[in-house]
Amino acid sequence: MVIYQAAELDLVFGALANATRRAILIFLSSADQSVLELVKRFEMSQPAITKHLNILEKAGLIQKRKEGRYRYCRLQPDALEAASEWAEDIRLHWQESFESLERYLEGVNPKEEV
Repeated sequence: MVIYQAAELDLVFGALANATRRAILIFLSSADQSVLELVKRFEMSQPAITKHLNILEKAGLIQKRKEGRYRYCRLQPDALEAASEWAEDIRLHWQESFESLERYLEGVNPKEEV
């Protein structure tokens, strides 16, 4: 099993734990968007959206850049790679555990019914 950076995973999973931040990532998956474009998509103030964006940026899930008066956000899909690998390792662990349990149970003789 691969050793993962706990702090990195904590930031990514913490960022993904919020529905608004997940929705922001979905919007950014199609194209870069300005902060103002993202504010228009939600019934939230600009400072609230900015806080969500800062959390996503700290987790490495987005990158912000400034062009003139506007700030644009871009999805950083590689940041999800470590979290995806971790989830796959956990899935494989449980799959192997259940297969082992199934093999064990197949070898156990059931008691005869009375």
